[in-house]
Amino acid sequence: MIEAVHVKKNFNKIQAVDDISATIQEGSVFGLIGTNGAGKSTFMRMMCGVLKPDEGKILIDGIPVYENEQAKTKLFYISDDQYYFSAGTPEDMLRFYQVIYPAFDLTKCKELLGRFGLEPRRKIRTFSKGMKKQLSVLMGICANTKYLLCDETFDGLDPVMRQAVKSIFVNEMEERGMTPIIASHNLRELEDICDHVGLLHRGGILLSKDLEDMKCNIHKLQCVFSNPEDITSIEQKVEVIRKEQRGQLYTLTIRGTQEEIEQQTADLNPVFYEVLPLSLEEIFISETEVVGYDIKNLIF
Repeated sequence: MIEAVHVKKNFNKIQAVDDISATIQEGSVFGLIGTNGAGKSTFMRMMCGVLKPDEGKILIDGIPVYENEQAKTKLFYISDDQYYFSAGTPEDMLRFYQVIYPAFDLTKCKELLGRFGLEPRRKIRTFSKGMKKQLSVLMGICANTKYLLCDETFDGLDPVMRQAVKSIFVNEMEERGMTPIIASHNLRELEDICDHVGLLHRGGILLSKDLEDMKCNIHKLQCVFSNPEDITSIEQKVEVIRKEQRGQLYTLTIRGTQEEIEQQTADLNPVFYEVLPLSLEEIFISETEVVGYDIKNLIF
């Protein structure tokens, strides 16, 4: 388990992370999402012990991670910015990580390099962005650490490679209980793999919930009423996060279960109504609008 307790981090006068507390359970895929500048990468770097929190602490299986070799052997960090030795090859990186991670699986890594079409003796600086990202993911998997921290892992990968990486993640979770923590802007990529989601905004955490629970407690209601005043009645009975109107059709984003929303709507005898689930991207937009991150304020 990874545990963050009241973590804060400032860079001079800039507050990058503001009092984050979160728990990441073993054996699940934790997705870390957030607005631009929300502190995702800073939080990831503190989780892997690259940065020291100004306040609070981060524990890996109960052990402080900063400047602690025992804790760091439990994790592998894949940065958004790929860095390799200037004249290095994949073979060079294999030898390097074998020294750092005693459980590094050399045989598996060579096999995966072949399957992904990455030449072991080719200079990595000649690789494309996507190929470099593939290499870093393969190294992280073959390090056989308990936790794999991924910052924008799928950025730069084509659709086929993204699905291949996801399949490997699932296989590693089933075989040895690996726990991936994935920070990403691409919410659609996270939706089909994450079990739990943490939403960051302006350095703080807005919510941290199981993805299924999150989806079950927020819905979109599309409805038409013969009496326009009935829409006011709906707003008084449920928690409306967002409302849009096109002619007689209202679209409401409502916090609540599908059964609750259907019951409250049906009681008013609407001309038409339909309760729909929200995607992770729609949930993100709705939750951040509540705290003032509204797309209408960004378009001019």
